[in-house]
Amino acid sequence: MNFTVAIDGPAAAGKGTISRAVAERFGFAHLDTGALYRAVGVKAAQEGCDPQAAARGLTAADLARDDLRTLEAGQAASKVAVIPEVRQALLEFQRSFARAEGGAVLDGRDIGTVICPEAEVKLFVTAAPEVRAHRRWLEVGGDEAAVLAEVIERDARDMNRADAPLRPAADALVIDTSELSIAEAVEAACAQIAAHLRA
Repeated sequence: MNFTVAIDGPAAAGKGTISRAVAERFGFAHLDTGALYRAVGVKAAQEGCDPQAAARGLTAADLARDDLRTLEAGQAASKVAVIPEVRQALLEFQRSFARAEGGAVLDGRDIGTVICPEAEVKLFVTAAPEVRAHRRWLEVGGDEAAVLAEVIERDARDMNRADAPLRPAADALVIDTSELSIAEAVEAACAQIAAHLRA
């Protein structure tokens, strides 16, 4: 069975948590596409290489690094994600993963609009910037005001980039997690997927 679930949204909205839970619930493979960009950004910065070369040479070890969830990695990801050649280098990998036998969940920022516009289910997970910044601050610590500033800066960069800007697909279900528990958000996503599987 080929069945693709595309889950998009801004940083710290809960799309990763929801994606992992959905994949586990339905037995689908899961790809955090943000990790691809984080790995490229970190690799390019640490090795001093061209981001395109880092994207083309990405390995499983690069994706298994334990520093991909840091604020620095997130900023690096956002910077390399605006480079069209980097996006192109990672495009086929993501599309191939999406159509793997057995179903797949991909989460990112342009899955439903660019990577998998034919996905059977498209979700856009969002939350107020202040809520997302607080969640990220709980995760990484530091100065909460600075984390909010970084979230707002990253939103602006992701939403205003020329190539594949962050936005919901026209046919995506928007899930605002600002006042939802994790369980409630997961159930909303699963209900949508179950309805499509039954159809």
